[in-house]
Amino acid sequence: MTEETIKVIDGYEHVRHHPRAFTPEITLEKSLHFYQDMDLRRTVRDFSDKPVDRAVIENIIKTASTAPSGAHKQPWTFCAISNPAIKKQIRKAAEQEEYESYHGRMSERWLKDLAPIGTNWDKPFLETAPWIVVVFKKVYDKDEEGEKINNYYVNESVGIACGMFITAVHVAGLVTLTHTPSPMNFLSKILGRPDNERPYLLLPVGYAADEVYVPKLARKPLEEVAKFY
Repeated sequence: MTEETIKVIDGYEHVRHHPRAFTPEITLEKSLHFYQDMDLRRTVRDFSDKPVDRAVIENIIKTASTAPSGAHKQPWTFCAISNPAIKKQIRKAAEQEEYESYHGRMSERWLKDLAPIGTNWDKPFLETAPWIVVVFKKVYDKDEEGEKINNYYVNESVGIACGMFITAVHVAGLVTLTHTPSPMNFLSKILGRPDNERPYLLLPVGYAADEVYVPKLARKPLEEVAKFY
């Protein structure tokens, strides 16, 4: 890195950034094409057991980790699991929690809202998908002496990273779904995570099965999700 690319601001080194800039026409075209591609993304529950190379998962996690975070603390850990025994253990524990949710914890209204989506307590995808990625949020970090280090806007930061993870999965031609068995403390125990981490989201990742059906749903139109001032 040459001297010309570094500038010291308030005592800290900054590197010069060169943002991409397109013509207005290309900007419009790119934004439309990306929307059209992402509009094809669907939550999928029927996975193929076809292997996915670890390097692909690594690239997806690295993409997610480009997300902005409070004070650049990057308060996340992505635990990628392909070990069949661990996946089986996770499925058993998740289904136990889900069974309790579907048979008493969830309100009648909640169950009614879920009916068109076709979900239930049975989660075979947790074993069928070649990878399960469990995202943990770091409520705080630790220094070399084990002292607590503050993290900021943890939920917001990890949420953004998860959104970028899901986008990267779709761009790679794979599928995923957001699974949140509640409570999720069993994931910390199974994976042996430290006490400064909390399970945030579970994402099976893989190829879709040969024949997949998803609910016939409509996304809200722009006028319902945006206001321009």
